[in-house]
Order: sequence, then C-alpha cells, then structure tokens
Amino acid sequence: MKKSYRIAGMMLVALAGAITVWGAQEPVAGVRTVTFAQTLKTGGWCMWPLGVCSVAAVYFVIHNILMLRSKNLLREDLKPEIEALLARRDIKGVREVCQNNPSLMTSVLDAGLERVSEIDYDPAHIMEAVEEAGNEQLVTFMRPINFLSMISNVAPMLGLLGTVSGIIRAFANISAGGMGKPELLAGNIGEALIATATGLIVAIPSMAAYHIFKNNFIKNMSTMGRMVGHFMNVYRNASEQ
Repeated sequence: MKKSYRIAGMMLVALAGAITVWGAQEPVAGVRTVTFAQTLKTGGWCMWPLGVCSVAAVYFVIHNILMLRSKNLLREDLKPEIEALLARRDIKGVREVCQNNPSLMTSVLDAGLERVSEIDYDPAHIMEAVEEAGNEQLVTFMRPINFLSMISNVAPMLGLLGTVSGIIRAFANISAGGMGKPELLAGNIGEALIATATGLIVAIPSMAAYHIFKNNFIKNMSTMGRMVGHFMNVYRNASEQ
C-alpha cells in the first residue's frame, strides 16, 4: 500500500519535472530561448482549463494519499477492543467505539450491529445491512478517485480542441496571405503542438494514479469485508455459549 502511494507521489514529481524541463530549455547559439511563461502563452486559451485540470489532479492525488491509507480505512488498532466487547455481547459498547472512530470499517460494522437484537440474531438480515453500508461507503470513497479518471479523459480532449483551434488559425493566416511569412504561422502551429503536449502531460499521470488508488481501495474493501465477517462470527460464537 505504501509503495503504491510512493508511486503516486513520484508521478506528481514527474509531472512537475516534465513541466520544469519543458520550460527550462538550454540556450542554443543563434536560437531565441523560450521561457516557460512564453510557452504557456503560446499554448493559447486551452492552457487555462488545462491549468485548472492540473491543479485539480494534484489536489485529488494528495487527498487520496491522505484519506485512503489502510490504517485510516480499516482501523486495525481497534480490533482487540472490538473483539473483547463482542465476546461480552456488548453491542452498545461496540457501536460507541465505531461512532467515536469513523472509518470505512467502523461505519460498515456499525450498520450491521444496528440490526442485531438480543433476542434475534438473523445473519441474513445483518449481512444485508453490511452490504448496503458497504455500497454507500464505496460510492463515498470512490468519488475523489473517479475525479482523477475524469481529468485523465478531459485533459486530452481539451488539448485536442486546442490543437484544432491552432490549426484553424494557421489556415486562416494562410488564406490571408501568410504562406510566404512563416513567422505568422509559427504561433498557430506552436499553439497546436503545445496544447496536445499539455493535455497528455496532465492526463497520463492522472490515469495512472486513478488505477493505483482504485486497485488499492478495492483491496481494502475486501479486507474490510473479511474483518466485519470475523467480528460477526465472534459475536455469534459468544451468543451460542
């Protein structure tokens, strides 16, 4: 899990490095050096929405790294306390622990224990509540992960739109008599190429981060289901004694 988050962090560094290298070109004799700010300006209007996408991608990567840690989702540190309370059939005590320590596991466990009765222990009824709570938590935690997928899909489209815009401007200049003046076309061609490159620079790390976070969260969901099932077995065994 930690290794995957390190990879996601490295993607942020790679994104920043790519942008930095892009803007910090080595000067060549006889060639005008273009600064990073000039490069962004050449990219045209689409650099603004792509800039928003890049900031959003960084935000959601950091958010997911902080929120989707296994220790925060599963709260394995509470396992001995919960097992001891369930062994004594203290449902109220377990629910208080769950409500005082909100997480993926405790929220689902609390939903299942809500349907536990002292005189009636219906496993099917309890597991139905667990599944409902699990689906609700799945939607909640997957939302910020899915935003990365959205960014990875939107960014290339914005880049492509910027490319088309630059090409249209280039043909407009050609039709206006700029065929013999390459300097008039250079800005339009630069806009087209920079827009495409920026869209890909934003999209590739976002897509990779999306798959990393999604796979790790699904793994945590499976572990959570196993933990909740274990807790229910502890209570059932205590009830049969």
